[in-house]
Amino acid sequence: MSKLGSDSGLKAGDAKGLRLAAVVASFNRAYTTRLLASAEARVRALGGRLERIEWVPGALELPLAAQWLAGQDFDAVLALGCVIRGDTSHYDLVCEGAMQGLLRASLKSGVPMAFGVITTENKAQALARCSGGTMDAGRHAGECAVAMARLKKRLKKGH
Repeated sequence: MSKLGSDSGLKAGDAKGLRLAAVVASFNRAYTTRLLASAEARVRALGGRLERIEWVPGALELPLAAQWLAGQDFDAVLALGCVIRGDTSHYDLVCEGAMQGLLRASLKSGVPMAFGVITTENKAQALARCSGGTMDAGRHAGECAVAMARLKKRLKKGH
């Protein structure tokens, strides 16, 4: 996902009329609740709202739940999670699985899925990525979902 900010081209009202949903991992909930709050705030600032929010156990469950939501006529789905490196290779497997799974689910469904999964080396980095500001992955996921949903609608109209 590219870094979207003041140069994203998005403005108030751009999310109006979009059907947006989010799927959020419960694992590392101290961080994922912050991601969800910043995503919701950004979508609201763009004139929309998250119509549905579903919680799943962890990052590996995000792709399937996102695919299920995509089948319910949402314009875009935000996938929010937090994976912090531990002492084993499990971290690499979870990060890769979540990313590849969301990519496949998005391509299969044709519904944009914003990757709002923070993958960090430690808790301090995780906190920095979900505490507002320019590095906030929840905000970026909200912007990405709106931008991609708008693009899809524009392309469907032939513009």
